[in-house]
Amino acid sequence: MNYSFLADAVLLVHFAIVLFVVAGLLLIAVGNAVHWRWVNGWWFRALHLLAIGIVVAESWLGIECPLTTLENWLRIQAGQGNYLGSFIQYWVHGILFYQAPRWVFTLAYTLFAFAVVVAWWRWPPVQVRD
Repeated sequence: MNYSFLADAVLLVHFAIVLFVVAGLLLIAVGNAVHWRWVNGWWFRALHLLAIGIVVAESWLGIECPLTTLENWLRIQAGQGNYLGSFIQYWVHGILFYQAPRWVFTLAYTLFAFAVVVAWWRWPPVQVRD
């Protein structure tokens, strides 16, 4: 089994989720300004709120993200150790993981979640019908 490849795949999934959470809020705000109906679709908005809710809960509870735990385990299985390795890993880790006290991340995640809740209130989700 190619553990290094699997670790890179987990890292890319993790990056995609972060991108969904961050870009999702931007899409909601911009989409409402230009009248894109799909940005208020119930499933999109519920998944977005759930995603940031999980991040905030993990942060407040001091739990490491399961994707980080899985990726680290896969890297150890590949003999790489934590956060050494491929091109993908190097660049995506540089974007996702940076050094700051834990409280900084907890505060940032909480404030971002608050912005998501404000967007939920400002532009409520709807059932989108074709």
